[in-house]
Amino acid sequence: MSDSPVRLDARLDEHLSPGLWLVKWLLAIPHVIVLFFLWIAFFVVSVVALVAILVTGRYPRPLFDFNLGVLRWSWRVGYYAYGALGTDRYPPFSLAPHPDYPATLDIAYPEHLSRGLALVKWWLLAIPHYVVVAFFVGGEAQGTHWNAGLILVLVVVAGVVLLFTGRYPKALFDLVIGMQRWVFRVTAYAALMTDEYPPFRLDQGGAEPLGGPVL
Repeated sequence: MSDSPVRLDARLDEHLSPGLWLVKWLLAIPHVIVLFFLWIAFFVVSVVALVAILVTGRYPRPLFDFNLGVLRWSWRVGYYAYGALGTDRYPPFSLAPHPDYPATLDIAYPEHLSRGLALVKWWLLAIPHYVVVAFFVGGEAQGTHWNAGLILVLVVVAGVVLLFTGRYPKALFDLVIGMQRWVFRVTAYAALMTDEYPPFRLDQGGAEPLGGPVL
């Protein structure tokens, strides 16, 4: 049962191209360029939101909607590309929700947020989750050497299986989506978009577990 205010869902395409994933790094470049600037804006907006929370105890709704849009855009691109390879449908250039797209993300808007937690949850309280997320997504180890995270490793394995069999292993898909769900729950918490501490739980599968919030 899910009690997280963050709802991440994904539908695996029934018919995926066996070889398209080999060039999705190229096809996704326009999105990567836009997202680079959107994530800069995401950081700036988060800082402004922090000040607003400290003063009013509320996350200004327009700022919340913008940051949610950036997360939605990022999840759609990741799902199309090497965050899951779960669809061949090209993601829209949009901050808005697209319920018909096979990857969706929603976060329940908080009417009130703790002013005290806003000062510590994004760094101190989230440290245990950062350790887990680093294992999932990878990062810089030494100098310019990049350590691939477990998500990327599993997605590449799924891509190789898809290349030779034409099928995406369901067990790998469920595991990858579970890890991505964990990553986005932590991201929303660290971005001050919720006071609900992310569970240390791997909720696998494309559909958010029953009992999640109705948004």
